[in-house]
Amino acid sequence: MIGVDVVKNSRIEDALKRFGDRFLSRVFTPREIDYCMSQKNTVPCLAARWACKEAVLKAFYQEFGILLRFKEIEVLGNSGKPAEVVIRREEVRDLLRGRRIIVSLSHERDYSVAVALIR
Repeated sequence: MIGVDVVKNSRIEDALKRFGDRFLSRVFTPREIDYCMSQKNTVPCLAARWACKEAVLKAFYQEFGILLRFKEIEVLGNSGKPAEVVIRREEVRDLLRGRRIIVSLSHERDYSVAVALIR
């Protein structure tokens, strides 16, 4: 199953300015926050992870009929290397049984996009 999402970076920037740490802690895991805060361009990093979480949510729901929460999806990776997704809800993670979630993230000046594939 496949999922895709695109987000305008300014939308994430506005939420960050308006709600600050409250926004970050409701959507992102500590590792995601640490990683993005260490990047030169924090907002596109956060926006790409937002899009990735949405894409995984869509693919997961289509495949299993289960709606995950944002913090149950952790998007890990290093610049220039493929991102990796960790499902943090144990009973749901077992549904994958040897399957993988493959993701691709990208961002440019105004938008971030992600695609997720469960195979």
